[in-house]
Amino acid sequence: MAKILVVTSGKGGVGKTTTSAAIGTGLALRGHKTVVVDFDVGLRNLDLIMGCERRVVYDFVNVIQGDATLGQALIKDKRLENLYVLAASQTRDKDALSAEGVGRVMDELRESFEYIICDSPAGIEKGAHLAMYFADEAVVVTNPEVSSVRDSDRMLGLLASKSRRAENGEEPIKEHLLLTRYSPDRVNKGEMLGVEDVEEILAIRLLGVIPESQSVLKASNQGIPVILDEQSDAGQAYSDAVERLLGKETPHRFLDVHKKGFLQRLFGGRE
Repeated sequence: MAKILVVTSGKGGVGKTTTSAAIGTGLALRGHKTVVVDFDVGLRNLDLIMGCERRVVYDFVNVIQGDATLGQALIKDKRLENLYVLAASQTRDKDALSAEGVGRVMDELRESFEYIICDSPAGIEKGAHLAMYFADEAVVVTNPEVSSVRDSDRMLGLLASKSRRAENGEEPIKEHLLLTRYSPDRVNKGEMLGVEDVEEILAIRLLGVIPESQSVLKASNQGIPVILDEQSDAGQAYSDAVERLLGKETPHRFLDVHKKGFLQRLFGGRE
């Protein structure tokens, strides 16, 4: 049975789209037929990070409004057989999304895919609400800073009360915490919250900790999901998170300050 997973946060710029692309790619790498859907109408960044921006002809809003079929709008990833993208519209406003229209597209996607990853816009406006409304599971992305964590706490309240599952009295959305841009060195200096601090505030299962890394920006600029950079700490951390999402017990890494060896200190190490 298909599973709808929303990647959400209360604050912008925390790495939701990077996370959506990484998780979608990671699931496809493991043989699961996956589609990543961009709900950020008007801004549209998912296709850039997935490296398919030049191939967007029809988008999510076109499908909702009947201007194109789902088959016309879905973009098949060139790297992975099981991965597809449904881009957002850059020219419409967020009112172009409706609960009825989104629900119809989700039902159609359920027929063909194992995982539907909904890349939510930040905040609590209409696009974000519709991205979470149909979800079975949620990945709440936050940075280790007070304002980001506080906004994520508010999103948890909305996930618990504003979803279709909540309205129908069904089992609640399963929530996961993903901590991004984490620097153990800065935690030790008191410049950011530690993992335990964030877990204590939000009280949801820790899916993964993504270290602060230049490889994330580099991958985004190249249109390659960072999980495909297997040499980077961030790529490995996202891979671990996907394993946990699939129910595997995987120890958390990159939580402590990494001590470089003599040669690394001399010549520099890759992030």
